Amino acid sequence: MITNWKIKAPRAPFYAVIFISKKSNDLEGYEEMDARMMELAQQQEGYLGYSSVSKPEGGIFISYWKDEQSIQNWRVNPEHASAKAKAKQWYHYYHSMISKVESSHILDKLLK
Repeated sequence: MITNWKIKAPRAPFYAVIFISKKSNDLEGYEEMDARMMELAQQQEGYLGYSSVSKPEGGIFISYWKDEQSIQNWRVNPEHASAKAKAKQWYHYYHSMISKVESSHILDKLLK
């Protein structure tokens, strides 16, 4: 599992967009678009960070956001909308959920 915070782990409440997927065999253009979406998401107002578990066949990606408006702004971003239009090509299955994080606790023995 990889977790990457934009600045530092936020204090609750905040929001999580959970994306679970199984990739298809037709991944033409996927890697480039995935890299661009990561770059673009990190520039969005209200973006806090992400957690990810990935295998070649799919994975779980969770992005963290300050509030619902930040998620809505990302949802309607034209480049993001273009990427979402490719979902039927790139995925056999996906499930996207939005959750409010009411409480958050972190143990990180790697922090000094």
